[in-house]
Amino acid sequence: MKNILVAGAGHIGTMIAELLVSSGDYRVTVIDQSAPSLAAIPRRPHLDTLLLSVADSAALAAAMRGRFAVVSAAPYSVTAAIAQAAYAAGIHYLDLTEDVATTRIVRELAKDSSHAFIPQCGLAPGFISVVAMDLVRRFEKLDTLRMRVGALPEYPSNALGYNLTWSTAGVINEYCQPCEAIVQGKLVNVPALEELEHFALDGIQYEAFNTSGGLGTLCETLDGKVRNLNYRTIRYPGHRDTMKLLLQDLRLAERPAVMTDILEKAIPGTRQDVVVIFVTATGLRNGRNWQESYAQNVYPQVLAGREWTAIQTTTASSVCTVLDLLAAAKLPQRGFVKQEDIRLDDFLANRFGRAYATDAVAPVADAVALRVAS
Repeated sequence: MKNILVAGAGHIGTMIAELLVSSGDYRVTVIDQSAPSLAAIPRRPHLDTLLLSVADSAALAAAMRGRFAVVSAAPYSVTAAIAQAAYAAGIHYLDLTEDVATTRIVRELAKDSSHAFIPQCGLAPGFISVVAMDLVRRFEKLDTLRMRVGALPEYPSNALGYNLTWSTAGVINEYCQPCEAIVQGKLVNVPALEELEHFALDGIQYEAFNTSGGLGTLCETLDGKVRNLNYRTIRYPGHRDTMKLLLQDLRLAERPAVMTDILEKAIPGTRQDVVVIFVTATGLRNGRNWQESYAQNVYPQVLAGREWTAIQTTTASSVCTVLDLLAAAKLPQRGFVKQEDIRLDDFLANRFGRAYATDAVAPVADAVALRVAS
């Protein structure tokens, strides 16, 4: 039984812990600085909690001692400290961050680490890169790769078409930071909230626009191998314009704490959500100009005896899958491991990855073409 430390007792960290202990192969300790958050975690065999602040480096080091791995489900602002502690403790490290700066720190730590450092193990970045590389491998020469993901309410009822299903601070960070892309063969940074496009899947209208972090390390992996590569977040039509008004015109991007407070007081949460995944690749296949697409909707599921939201399911199942593959020695055991190094077949065959393996996965023949707004 492998001993795992999970940092963060929020919605995602709790699900990670419960999934792992329900498998019978892991003992998990969840750490958090919030006593109420730890108290809310259901009692299970082999699931322990520990009140601890990541800022207390000595306590964090002691908590990591003797563990197989640490999984960071903590806010992106403290993820680097957890990675540094994992390096010092000599244990494997996994996280869910979409923050580009944090991932650069993780990469540096991994260079001479005796253990694996695997950042960006969630949905996007994370599973989306696994899917994208599966499509890429089907082409002799790749031309364009478009990656689109959205965590949305099933029943939108406000002007934003949005409910709080994920870290509010994390969403704001994605909406404000520069976004990596490859445009006409050149690696560039493009502004967040720009390049608005509209499309439809299964008769539902969506919009998508640039956000930061979703590509993970794919720009580096595919540099020189693709003409165009981009990632955009999916929302219901009208969301982008409202967020642009708030963040840019009213300059709330300069006051992220104020923006977070506004959203968390005004926008309700929901457990009725859906995760939309849409990836399209074009290029040469068998000498012909060809397109391959992957589309999937993931809804709330019952796992480990509890119902979880779609965003919890996709995020927690993804990092648990990567950890499980690492524990089974199906991934490199040291150094920096990219999400695109993981084979989609291995991911979906995994006991945790099966949460993604639903009948909703199918090639897309009738998706309306992307229309970029002028």
